[in-house]
Amino acid sequence: MTSHKSTRSATADDLLTRLGRLTAQAREGAELHQARVELAEALQREILPASLPALPGLRTAARYAPARHGLSVGGDWYDGFRLPSGALGFSIGDVEGHDVEAAAFMGQVRIAVRAVAASAADPGEVLRLANELLLSVDCDLFATCTFVRFDPVNWEIQSARAGHVPGVWATTGGEYGVVEDEGGLPLGMLSGSEYPVTRLPLTTAGSFVLVTDGVVEGPSFPIEAGLARVAEVIRAGAGADPGDLAAEVMKVADSTGHEDDAAVLVLRHEDGPLRIG
Repeated sequence: MTSHKSTRSATADDLLTRLGRLTAQAREGAELHQARVELAEALQREILPASLPALPGLRTAARYAPARHGLSVGGDWYDGFRLPSGALGFSIGDVEGHDVEAAAFMGQVRIAVRAVAASAADPGEVLRLANELLLSVDCDLFATCTFVRFDPVNWEIQSARAGHVPGVWATTGGEYGVVEDEGGLPLGMLSGSEYPVTRLPLTTAGSFVLVTDGVVEGPSFPIEAGLARVAEVIRAGAGADPGDLAAEVMKVADSTGHEDDAAVLVLRHEDGPLRIG
C-alpha cells in the first residue's frame, strides 16, 4: 500500500510540474504575441499622418480604428500630401496579412505611392509605378489601394484603385452613389498591371469618401450592404464637418461586426472651379 501511494503521489507531482511548465510556456507565448500586436499597432499609428492637407474650398478628415481583438492589426492606412503641381494627393489602402510584417509593408506601400506621385501623370500611373516598385523589392505581401488626386484648377477628383473598395460620394443637393470604375489588381501581385482613371467633376458641394473593407464588411455582413449603408450616411451628412462625417461613417464598422482594421478618409468640397486666391 505504501509503495503504491508513493507512486501515485510521484505521478501527481510530475503532472503538476508538467502543467506548470506548459502554463509558463503558454504565458510566454501569449506575452510574445501581445508584444507583437502592440508593436504592430504602434508602428501603424506612427506611420499614419498627424494631419491632412486642405485648400480653400476643400476640407479633409480621417479616422482609424484598430482590429477589435488585436489579432488583425497592422494593415490599413490613409495618407494625404501636396504635389508639385499644386494638386493634392490622397491614398488609402489595406495590406494583405497582419501583425508587424504587414505594418512594415504598409509603410513601404505608403512611401512608394508618395515617391511616384510627384512625377506621375495621373492616379493610374501612380498605381502602375508603385506596383512595379513594390514588385522589385520581392515581398510576398500585396496591398489594395485607392489613389486620388484633387485638382484645384479643374475642380475635380481623379481616382484609380488597385483591388480596393470603391469610393462613395454625395452632394448637398441629395445625389449620391458608389463610384463605378473598373479598377485593377492589388499592388504587388502582377507586373504590367494597368489602373484606369475615373474623373469626378465637383459641380455641386458635397463629400467624397474612401474606406477600407473593415468599415463595410464583416463575418456575416456583405460588402454591398456595407457600401449601401455608408452611402446613406454620406447622403445624410454630405454638407457636414468632415471630421463629424468620418466619425459617422466609422460607426458603420461597429454594425458589421468587423474583426479587421478600419479606416475612413473624407474630402469635403464646395462647388466651383477654383478656390485659390
